[in-house]
Amino acid sequence: MSETKKLYRSREKKLCGVCGGLAEYFDIDPTIIRLLWVVMGFLSCSVGVIAYFVCALIVPERPFDQIPPNSNQ
Repeated sequence: MSETKKLYRSREKKLCGVCGGLAEYFDIDPTIIRLLWVVMGFLSCSVGVIAYFVCALIVPERPFDQIPPNSNQ
């Protein structure tokens, strides 16, 4: 039986770790997520910016004992 994935904010962060956490969850490069989020912010009249900070408040930060093995920490 496979373990369910959980979404966490990344500890390797630029701002709040939301994009890094999404990149870890979907196993893709965080830069792609950051670029998509910036584009969404510009195209949606800052709804992307508001969504980012809402996610920063709602999504918990990754516990230290669950840091992925490919992390630099």
